[in-house]
Amino acid sequence: MRIRILWPAGQATATLRETPTADALWGVLPIESAAGTWGDEVYFETPVSVEREDDAQQVVEPGTVAFWTDGDSLALPFGPTPISRGDECRLASPCNILGTLDGDAQVLRTVRSGDPVRVERA
Repeated sequence: MRIRILWPAGQATATLRETPTADALWGVLPIESAAGTWGDEVYFETPVSVEREDDAQQVVEPGTVAFWTDGDSLALPFGPTPISRGDECRLASPCNILGTLDGDAQVLRTVRSGDPVRVERA
């Protein structure tokens, strides 16, 4: 499963793994939301609400596509957040891992808080 994430200054694609959360997200696409930023992380709400999966992680690699179950949101880290230790990507709490962005995650630096975001099947 591949998705495209679009915002006014750019876009990215991502490859999703076969997980219950990825399947739930895939089933509601396309979606539109408003971006938020938290350090070097972009996040936005989705209409998906799922439980935390057994392999949820809090510290991830840049470019990970994660689902924050506490806020029903996609979380796209590309660098340190306010709670990171050093250069790690530390999410607010353990998140379900959906996949990875294709290419350089630094493209997310062009997302501004409040930007409209669209996620669609690629």
